[in-house]
Amino acid sequence: MIKAVIFDLDNTLVDFMAMKRQAINAAICGMIDAGIELTSEEVRTHIDKIYTEQGIEYQLVFDHLLKEVLGRVDYKILSAGIIAYRRAREAALTPYPHVTATLMRLVKNGIRLAVVSDAPAREAWLRLCQMNFHHIFDVVVTFDDTGERKPGPKPFMMALNKLGDCEAENVLMIGDWAERDMVGAKNVGMQTAFAGYGDSFGNQQVEADYILEDITDVLKIIEDQNGISLVHA
Repeated sequence: MIKAVIFDLDNTLVDFMAMKRQAINAAICGMIDAGIELTSEEVRTHIDKIYTEQGIEYQLVFDHLLKEVLGRVDYKILSAGIIAYRRAREAALTPYPHVTATLMRLVKNGIRLAVVSDAPAREAWLRLCQMNFHHIFDVVVTFDDTGERKPGPKPFMMALNKLGDCEAENVLMIGDWAERDMVGAKNVGMQTAFAGYGDSFGNQQVEADYILEDITDVLKIIEDQNGISLVHA
């Protein structure tokens, strides 16, 4: 029986990589328009290198870029890049198809919902608020809450403890990263469902109880396990 569903955030609820690409492309155009004397490909190469070194959530990427290429931070160029990035990010930050309706249906039927994300707390909550999901989830656990990334047990155990009366075997973890989401959840005794629709790698060795081609597939899983027909929201 499934009493609760835990979701990864990026590439499970929202197409994070597509959003990131669009936002970075907009920022590059903004900085070039503001006077940085590099081609778009040169700027992108610098940014990709910085993200590889510092992590995809690095918040000072444009400051770092300008220090590398100019030896200082030019605030006109920096501001143009930040504003273009934020505008594009907000426009592109939308849930995958059917996510909102599926979440509403789960809530309507008394299934408890949580998020376990490796994103920093601020960034995770900004994304959830932008999509109006901040009131939907009973529990949100981020990297800042545990100091440990998946597949370490702490994020999963914190979510489980905060969910309260749910045993691990009654919780389904949905995520797009097999090595982190599926392995981590399975190690603490949870059921697992791989978000195939959000797989940005395409070459993962996936060991999961279920493979989701669409987020709505989770509804059938719960109906089958719980022996019920989920009412519509």
